[in-house]
Amino acid sequence: MKKASLVLLSLIGAATAAHAQSSVTLYGLIDTSLVYTNNQKGGSNYQMSSGTLSGSRWGMKGSEDLGGGLKAIFQLENGFSGTTGTLGQNGREFGRAAWIGLASPFGTVTLGRQNEPSADFVGPLVIANQWAGGIGAHPGDTDNLYVNSRISNSIKYMSQDYSGLRFAALFSLGGTAGDFNNNRIWSFAAGYNRGPLALGASYIDTSRPNTALWDGTAGAAPISPNNTPIFSGYTSARTQRVVTVGGNYTFGAAKVGLVYSNSRFDDLGSAAAAAPIARFAGASPVFDNVEASFSYQLSPALLAGLAYEYTRSHGASDAHYNQVNAGADYFLSKRTDVYLTAAYQRASGIDSTGKTAVAELWPIAASSNSHQIVAALGLRHKF
Repeated sequence: MKKASLVLLSLIGAATAAHAQSSVTLYGLIDTSLVYTNNQKGGSNYQMSSGTLSGSRWGMKGSEDLGGGLKAIFQLENGFSGTTGTLGQNGREFGRAAWIGLASPFGTVTLGRQNEPSADFVGPLVIANQWAGGIGAHPGDTDNLYVNSRISNSIKYMSQDYSGLRFAALFSLGGTAGDFNNNRIWSFAAGYNRGPLALGASYIDTSRPNTALWDGTAGAAPISPNNTPIFSGYTSARTQRVVTVGGNYTFGAAKVGLVYSNSRFDDLGSAAAAAPIARFAGASPVFDNVEASFSYQLSPALLAGLAYEYTRSHGASDAHYNQVNAGADYFLSKRTDVYLTAAYQRASGIDSTGKTAVAELWPIAASSNSHQIVAALGLRHKF
């Protein structure tokens, strides 16, 4: 009897140890807002929207200790509409993340659908991912710093933290037989985060961005939300190259930020999407974007922010976009907050479709004229 009890205790201890060596976490977020727009296709509009500040989602992530400092890790993350219940990311079951990997003292290697490295180091520095939400994204989100696009079929390495310094690299296989370069993506980035200073820089090179990044079909017109006139005329580009650099500095309750991005579309008319207007064929348009921001923690529960963004396109059309954002976020608890975010954008010049540029705050339908105002009052809950 005593021997049987010892065996039972040993089994319980082994099971407890095994359980302690692995974990699975279920998590999620629901964000729903009421949105006012002064001009969508010529008229004002009131609507309910999901994911204005943060994309609504649920997911699972976990790890298993394999010994010797090695862990198996995974993440599955679904995006959905909190207003209609439909799937996001063009109907994918786990469109935000679906990857598996290994973590070691030398860093992590992950395989699957995941964020490219700019999302890890420069994305956190922009207002869209702090307090402004999607309407604070840079015009057209041509630099993907709002992380609208995730990378499928990718291999990613993320280093450990070396006194605040980290770096990462990603390569995505295009999967086209006989054409290794088609739809392939490679990217690298680095960041420093220590004390009051956070810095980040990244580079991404994409072959056939309309199909590799934006879920389009070769030879077809771009699909929502990439059908914005800000750059929809450029989606037939053979390649897209994006350089980003930015920094945030916190002093007391205040934070200032500065971010620059350069997005270059090479060789328009490569059959990656619908051909551009005739005079743009073969051109290589460029978007330069600068964002300057200031935020202040008015109390432990209340954050307010203000920012200015300027974007210029050149090399094909010549358009200018001036944008001002303001917002406030009040936390009712650690997991629930209410927010108000607003933006004004003014456009000028000629856009990617060869027409007079109109304002379009991402991803609201375009204005019928040069300016647009959007304001959203929302509720967000994390679980």
